[in-house]
Amino acid sequence: MSASLWRAGDTDGGATANATYQFWIAAPSQTSIVDECISALNCNGKGDSQQPLSIANQVVVSGAHLGSHIYINASCGGATEPEPYECKPGSGDPNGYAAVVYLYAADLTLEQTAGPSAGGVGGELASAPSISGTSDVTFTATDPGSGVYKVAFSIDGQVVQTAAPDENGGRCKNVGQTTDGLPAFLYLQPCPASVSADLGFDTTRVANGTHHLVVSVIDAAGNAAPVLDRNVTIANPIPPGASALGSGPAGSSGQTSGTNGTAGPTAPNGSNASAQAVLAVSWTATRRERLSTRYGRAQTITGQLTAPGGAPIGGAQIDLVALPSYAGARSIAMPSPYTGQDGRFAVNLPGGISSRTLRFAYRSHLGDTLSAATRTLTLSVEAGIALSISPRTASVGHSIFFRGRLLGGSIPRGGKQLVLEARSPGGSWMEFNVIRADSRGRYRARYRFRFPGPARYQFRVLSEAEAAYPFAPGASNVVGVRER
Repeated sequence: MSASLWRAGDTDGGATANATYQFWIAAPSQTSIVDECISALNCNGKGDSQQPLSIANQVVVSGAHLGSHIYINASCGGATEPEPYECKPGSGDPNGYAAVVYLYAADLTLEQTAGPSAGGVGGELASAPSISGTSDVTFTATDPGSGVYKVAFSIDGQVVQTAAPDENGGRCKNVGQTTDGLPAFLYLQPCPASVSADLGFDTTRVANGTHHLVVSVIDAAGNAAPVLDRNVTIANPIPPGASALGSGPAGSSGQTSGTNGTAGPTAPNGSNASAQAVLAVSWTATRRERLSTRYGRAQTITGQLTAPGGAPIGGAQIDLVALPSYAGARSIAMPSPYTGQDGRFAVNLPGGISSRTLRFAYRSHLGDTLSAATRTLTLSVEAGIALSISPRTASVGHSIFFRGRLLGGSIPRGGKQLVLEARSPGGSWMEFNVIRADSRGRYRARYRFRFPGPARYQFRVLSEAEAAYPFAPGASNVVGVRER
């Protein structure tokens, strides 16, 4: 558990011989002070009221002080003997306060040690020895604290799919990344205490064969419990012309069968065609297989196809299939590049595409259903968001209006959750609202200033990762606003 508060205050009313204006913050009881300012001890104020979210206003409440309450007080205090104290009237700060403390923001992290539990497990995924397509699992799950948040499907130790069984009317949604990797929520119990789930697992995202499958239920505090733990055999049919994309061993003969299933030789795929071909592909921007980029930036992939010994395979067709990065996505056949006489080829990706896995495959004969060589690259694209704010100058009691849109396509039917963030220039970003873009990606919001200026703020809109949205987390342009 941890807590950070952003506060500012003053004690401009001053002090007398036995009385003083003061403000303090205490936890977990009113006598356990964690921050104070007492005029009689020569403290006239703390923090910066013109920059509410500045680092000067941050107070960290340690774990030793955390409990069920945090108290904030601005008052007149003093000794009761030999006579009752009385603070002097008639003096104060420009707002007329003799003692005041403003609480601008609070960042609270709650801890839950008891985790979820699951039972009543059924469905094809739980019992069938061999599965294909979308295979379902049914179960019930309960959690004694923050509630049932999501379900994770892992294959051979890697999470390949997640799903939210019940978003609890939008309360059970992660509003932003945290430094410890745990989700963040706006409610004490954001997710339902119990769910009955019937979820489908897309087996086409996994290569055929026997795999270790683990299905886990996770609560909003990050605690997990197993729903299912077993070995399964995935046996999806290989469609004609799909190249199997890694399902067959390198070196498979082009003499095995044609696309119609009949035995016999087919046309060689390129000069020097070989079942032992070597296929190399890479991004021009990085040597890594995974490339992370901002929305709107075009990317280029280069490759080369060679026979054993390094001889180029020219005029060969390379199969290219993309799998968009969202739950339930189906593979998309992209235009096939062809190698030049030197065996080299290039693929230019436009700047408006989403995150995806790209699988390249070479068949030594055009009628082969098995690939002689395959390679995979991954593209991670940050969400693109446009933001405008009007007016750019406001005052206490008045509002500013946010408008904008998501720039990428494939927006979920129910829209996309977005987070509004603010900071003082140079300070840390703070979340202050969660909104939702519509199915066309457009959003609107409003914020009314509650504290007097002058102050300057910066605002942005953040898009977090969602299983149904094929973009990585991304942020909008930053817009500055002045409060008078």
